[in-house]
Amino acid sequence: MPSYQGNAPAIAYISTPAVQQFSGNGSTTTFTLNRTVADKQSVLVSVDGVVQDAASAYTVPDGTTLTFTAAPSTGTNNIFVNFLDLTAGSVTPPAANKGNFKGGGLFRTNAQSLTADTTILATENANVTGPFTVASGVTLTVESGGTLVTL
Repeated sequence: MPSYQGNAPAIAYISTPAVQQFSGNGSTTTFTLNRTVADKQSVLVSVDGVVQDAASAYTVPDGTTLTFTAAPSTGTNNIFVNFLDLTAGSVTPPAANKGNFKGGGLFRTNAQSLTADTTILATENANVTGPFTVASGVTLTVESGGTLVTL
């Protein structure tokens, strides 16, 4: 089982479905959604607590406009739009954390010279592969309790 200092890294970001509310006035039939949806099946709409039939009560013709076939009743925040789709995004680690690979991932490569001051903390283990040099004027510190292994 992997061990992490702090939180486990995210593989992907997924937000939970959101809800948007509108206030009906008895005459308005169009409302602008705050996110784009694929179609009317991507939302669950209720007015005054009654779930509306996507087949006949509303459409979402352009992905952001909720259009009712009849104006919803008057009320404060009486129209609920539940977004059913999860919104996904990717997490891209910084280039320094990705590693360099060759041979279809068989070989991992690393630099041969340390060019910036670096400290391995007392609570950390670190490794470097192959011989390496510490550039002139650069300091490599391994605190008591920390470990640096050269493979």
